[in-house]
Amino acid sequence: MKLYHHPLSGHSHRARLFLSLLSIPHELVLVDLAKGAHKAPDFLKLNPFGQVPVLDDDGTIVTDSVAILVYLAKKQRRTDWLPEEPLAAAKVQKWLSVAAGEIAYGPAAARLITVFGANFRPEEVLTRANNILKQIDATLTQQDFIASAKPTIADVALYSYIASAPEGNVDLSSYAHVRAWLKRIEALPGFVEFQKTPVGLAA
Repeated sequence: MKLYHHPLSGHSHRARLFLSLLSIPHELVLVDLAKGAHKAPDFLKLNPFGQVPVLDDDGTIVTDSVAILVYLAKKQRRTDWLPEEPLAAAKVQKWLSVAAGEIAYGPAAARLITVFGANFRPEEVLTRANNILKQIDATLTQQDFIASAKPTIADVALYSYIASAPEGNVDLSSYAHVRAWLKRIEALPGFVEFQKTPVGLAA
């Protein structure tokens, strides 16, 4: 397998992390976003949206980070990471939607301001970030992982942008259950770290 990625992309890290957690051999292919490689004709043939990550599984192309998580779990038949039972599957899907919604427009957007100079209103994205972190922290008072007692792809989808939230000036100090959850993810066999950037509260 090949994973087209960028080390500062949380979406890319999700896919790389899950590949590593599943011990799937893969080649990392750097896409130089600063030089516009994601908009080059050859890359756009892989993903017309011009976004990383892209998974190339021996010619089968999968785009979108969450879609890659689902694809890998299904292909590897890892029902521990993506349950088949209806309610358990629904719980995972709920948090995948949060990853694409509240996380993307909260902690991820806050980090885009400091790391990439994105033109968002800091007070708005910080409010959204803290609102969702409060909900996640409350959920984690009941269980060790976000959708169940064991890790699922929902945890993988949420991890990268929550772990890097301080880079976007999102303070995690008051979210004890979130911080404990981060440590549990980081203790999983095969964990790979998301590259840090010394900005925001992480400066």
